[in-house]
Amino acid sequence: MRFIKQFAIIMAISFIGEILNYFIPLPVPASIYGLVLMFLALKFKIFKVSSVKDAGGFLLDVMPLMFVPPVIAILDNLEVLKANWWKFLVVGVISTVLVMVVTGLVTQWIIRLENKIKNGGERHGDSVKK
Repeated sequence: MRFIKQFAIIMAISFIGEILNYFIPLPVPASIYGLVLMFLALKFKIFKVSSVKDAGGFLLDVMPLMFVPPVIAILDNLEVLKANWWKFLVVGVISTVLVMVVTGLVTQWIIRLENKIKNGGERHGDSVKK
């Protein structure tokens, strides 16, 4: 029964994400809305991690099975890949580098912001020693 309740919570959050995707005209997948909602619900303690932990663990365990159909589709379209392999390689390399750069810059920005907040907005060397 506990597992069904946990799975129902995850599905409800996913469903709300689908509804938000329908009503908010942004190019954001419904699953991202669901992830943000789940994060916010856990962050603001609307429910505890323990209330979705078992079902979430199960879903992570079966996730590799979800990749079988795309792999079969790729094998069925191998001729398209052979003809355009260099395009896929260029897009893969550029997008990987772009994601790494943006992630690094955002991380540095957040660290600087946290340090600024932690130090009470004081700049380095501005504090008066007493």
